[in-house]
Amino acid sequence: MKSMILALLACFTFPVFAQSTTWAIDPNHTRPSFAVRHLLISTVRGDFGKTEGVIKLDEKDITKSSVEVTIDMNSIDTRVEARNKHLLSKDFFDAVNFPTMTFKSTKVSQAGPGKLKVSGELTMKGVTKPVVLDVEGPTKAITDPWGGTRRGLAATVKVSRKAFGMTFDPVGISDEVIITIDAEFTKPQASTVNPKP
Repeated sequence: MKSMILALLACFTFPVFAQSTTWAIDPNHTRPSFAVRHLLISTVRGDFGKTEGVIKLDEKDITKSSVEVTIDMNSIDTRVEARNKHLLSKDFFDAVNFPTMTFKSTKVSQAGPGKLKVSGELTMKGVTKPVVLDVEGPTKAITDPWGGTRRGLAATVKVSRKAFGMTFDPVGISDEVIITIDAEFTKPQASTVNPKP
């Protein structure tokens, strides 16, 4: 009798439900920015206008999630054109040779309700260093007016610019740089186009 039951079960295919979902960063609603102290009396801020990346969320266990982000260095904007050009030069980002900054996670840890510690490798100016991002989120999924599904998060990390090869040291510019990413990401919608035969 037992063997008959096993034989019957073998005739059926049971679906395997994936726990992780893939989300794409929405570049139009994502803002990477940085802040650095100037002359120890004020803070200079800048943004990057072009960002792309993928977040894989494990809906059952957030610590099994991962993220990869790429930021276009040439999209920098500090509201001063001369400063933008200087930051893109070899003194700082050397964007001609290193046009992107990337982050790839290696570990996600729960740090409290709605808070995460995301460890990973940050690559900037051809130098890769381990960093830990303080993350708030991800938020609960919402449906936008166009039927898409969206979530958001905010991430912050402090880095040493000199550790990434930016050793140019004019008077009064701090070595510590705060990088912040306010990100919105979307779940790709299933295609409604009939598949080709």
